[in-house]
Amino acid sequence: MLGHRFAKYIPPQDDRSPFEKLLPLFLEMLTHTSGDVEEALDWMDQLDKEHGIWSEDYKRKDFEEDLRKHGMTGRPTKGGKTPLTGKAEKLIRERALEQVFGKLKRTERGSHALRRTGQGDEPTSDRRSYRFGDRIEQVAMSDSIRNAQQRGIDDLHLSEDDLEVIETEHQSACATVLMIDISHSMILYGEDRITPAKKVAMALAELIKRRYPKDTLDIVVFGNDAWQVSLKDLPYLQVGPFHTNTVAGLELAMDILRRRKVRNRRIVMITDGKPSCIKKDGEYYMNSFGLDEHIVARTLDAAVRARKAGIPITTFMIARDPYLQQFIERFTEANQGRAFYTGLKGLADMVFRDHTSNRKAS
Repeated sequence: MLGHRFAKYIPPQDDRSPFEKLLPLFLEMLTHTSGDVEEALDWMDQLDKEHGIWSEDYKRKDFEEDLRKHGMTGRPTKGGKTPLTGKAEKLIRERALEQVFGKLKRTERGSHALRRTGQGDEPTSDRRSYRFGDRIEQVAMSDSIRNAQQRGIDDLHLSEDDLEVIETEHQSACATVLMIDISHSMILYGEDRITPAKKVAMALAELIKRRYPKDTLDIVVFGNDAWQVSLKDLPYLQVGPFHTNTVAGLELAMDILRRRKVRNRRIVMITDGKPSCIKKDGEYYMNSFGLDEHIVARTLDAAVRARKAGIPITTFMIARDPYLQQFIERFTEANQGRAFYTGLKGLADMVFRDHTSNRKAS
């Protein structure tokens, strides 16, 4: 009999403890507050006034105690600040990975597929005849036995001519430098652009760790100057009162990549502003008004040097200004790299798709 049967909706039970329910919100607040535990908790107090996140049986004091019990926070410093533990920093990266890329399974080898087959790492659906030197685990047993059966089941004899081998694709390792713009424009006009950029950086780092263990990821931040930061530093990254010295960031990134003994090297740059600063004769030369051709020329020269070194640059340009997009087009043409003009919403997905495609043979 066709039709519908309606019943009273019973919402699924949430068996999580109050701490488990509030922890994701706390981790999100930590990303926005650059790892400041007290400020994150103060923001949760503000949310409580509007949405009632605490209860009579579970208040901020209880949550703070559970953070310590679960090894998320350490003892307060002499300055009264509560430090995060390595466990909390790892959870922040894992949360960023889930938010940006979704849940991914760990693999044991690098998995940047190349457009050629042979004795490689990753199985494909293709089959070929056995050749001397093929590994025994590559033999497709069911297909090989089927070939032998075609001569008769009563006298089954498996010969070398019957053997079929599972074709594999070569996988390559890649060295990536992620450049993050921390100039003042990343929080200009009340727009928080640095938090999504940090999330992408943390997600990309966790992605490489889980899915591409042969790969390396180095992180460079650039403002008036450029310097390298560790993965551990990412949650605490803050914007400064800086101009944008893109040249310094590119030069440091290329220096790092020269030390990486792999063929596949690339730079991924996230920025929302034009280059507005360079070092000239040991002094800062800055100009925030329009595009300074002297600064532009130095920046394009760095892009050309990266191209000659075989280092493509993928630029994710957050700003929509036409004249800035025109500059990025010139920059990309000079490097023969890639450019995406994007808002913050689509930024993470494009980083993922670019990182996992178009690899060369190692």
